[in-house]
Amino acid sequence: MSITQQPLTYETAESLEEFTDSIILTRASRHEDWDTLGFQAKAGDQFKRAQIRYVGSGATGNHENDNRTIKSQGFTFSNMLLPPGAEGPEHTHHDAEEAFFVLEGEVEVGVHRDGQVVKRTLGYRDMIVVPAGVPRSLKNNGEVDALFCVIIGAQKPQVPTYPETSAMHGVTRD
Repeated sequence: MSITQQPLTYETAESLEEFTDSIILTRASRHEDWDTLGFQAKAGDQFKRAQIRYVGSGATGNHENDNRTIKSQGFTFSNMLLPPGAEGPEHTHHDAEEAFFVLEGEVEVGVHRDGQVVKRTLGYRDMIVVPAGVPRSLKNNGEVDALFCVIIGAQKPQVPTYPETSAMHGVTRD
């Protein structure tokens, strides 16, 4: 099966079989990308984590040429692998909601406002949907890897912002 960046359209595919194959993404065809968020490790090793892309590039990467993904038509979908002790820094998606659905392990999610943080631990098949404009963070406080789905409700989300209270404030990709 050949996965293409741009899925064939239902109307223009030479066969229904070809079209169907173009819209299936298998686990075997995925890989853990430890580099796309690697710049965040400048703020500490606890920010090392892997993105496993399926649809679109996510919000912080430029992966339009990743031929293992399907081009986003309206949302991005990836898995995030968060090792024990790893964190996703506080940040805000101003243009899109973001949802996390836990597949393995546990993820502590923090929702931030005016210097306050409310934290909740999510486990297997738990989900949180964070509206656009709401700062959030996450951390794996467990002893095993956490794996969760990340869905962002935009075709190509704006790069998120990192407020002064975030460990990423001032960290650059350079």
